[in-house]
Amino acid sequence: MAGDELPAGRRVAQWRVRRGMTQQMLADRLGRSKSWVDKVERGVRALDKVSTFRDIAVVLRIDASVLLGRDVQPAEVTERVEGVERIRAALSTYDMALGTSAARSDVLPADRLARDVAHAWVTFQHARYPQVLALVPGLLAAAQRAHADDPEQGRAALVEAYRVTASLLVKLDEGELAWLAADRAVAAAAGDPVLVAAACVQLGQALRATGRAREARSVALAAAYRIAPADPDDGVPAELSLCGTLLVQAALAAARDGDHRSVADLLDEAGDLAARVGDGHEHHATAFGPTVVDLARAAAAVELGAARDAVAWHERAVRRNAWRWLPPEHRAAHLLDAARAYLRTDDPRAAGRALLDAERTAPAELRHRPAARQVIAQATRAPHAPATLVQLALALGLP
Repeated sequence: MAGDELPAGRRVAQWRVRRGMTQQMLADRLGRSKSWVDKVERGVRALDKVSTFRDIAVVLRIDASVLLGRDVQPAEVTERVEGVERIRAALSTYDMALGTSAARSDVLPADRLARDVAHAWVTFQHARYPQVLALVPGLLAAAQRAHADDPEQGRAALVEAYRVTASLLVKLDEGELAWLAADRAVAAAAGDPVLVAAACVQLGQALRATGRAREARSVALAAAYRIAPADPDDGVPAELSLCGTLLVQAALAAARDGDHRSVADLLDEAGDLAARVGDGHEHHATAFGPTVVDLARAAAAVELGAARDAVAWHERAVRRNAWRWLPPEHRAAHLLDAARAYLRTDDPRAAGRALLDAERTAPAELRHRPAARQVIAQATRAPHAPATLVQLALALGLP
């Protein structure tokens, strides 16, 4: 077995031998029994606390990450910061508006640009955030050139490029920059109610992420009711999905404000539309359907302090077949909400399982989202946290 595939206990044994220590010597320096050390090295007993990993590492004179067979990756943080700065630069470019755009030969054909935008969305939905970071600056430049060359034909691609950019920036806790991208999407979409509604999904997310819950609610509701059909039975599924998604965004904003009644009313209204759309669709990159509404009920319950209700909605939703149809990004994001709910119901084991499920579903959701790091740190402080979660926390360099 290669060194980086060894269990942590085996690595403890290897480094103990390298340091010329017996099990008894290591036990004495740790204030543990020889039997405890033996069980750890044989894998009978899991290392289930970050502090224990670090105590062993100090005694063995190695970095704690060595016991995991990997290095803590500060490069991930550096790459994220650099990627965000490249996006900031792309959003700060005004060449098109100033009439200094590239030559006509540099404008991508509409079908190629559409494929590039679709690829960026799929990459985002699979939570491959480093790859999306790399794609977005070039995508924005290409979409801006196409829009400058032919505003009508290039509008949809530009709106979608701004939307996926805003979605990514919300994930990376860059709320103000996400707001800028979403605002640009709304401006580019002006005159097309459906495109405006699509852009307002990200605008609502960005406003909520920057603490503007009331503005987020107002924007989402205005956009939703602008495209809502007079009779839902006559609605087009794509537009019903957008309308329902905006109602969900409004409900989450209301939850942030502590407005229980509005949350219930808005999610019930969204649920009615979801029943007409059904699960398993991907209209306007929303994945809207009954399962998404139930996940939103769980997220809203967490915000409102009703953790047991949140757990109940979560456990109901994940039993559905449609749960597995959702994009990995959506599932992993929800599992973070579920972990918060479990922690608030004093069930750290279930919280740990939810986090590990999220890591298996979409590793970048935990490794690149600041919000995820906070939940992981909280979960690993609980007694008897799963050893694999402790190892993940160490690999992320969490205290």
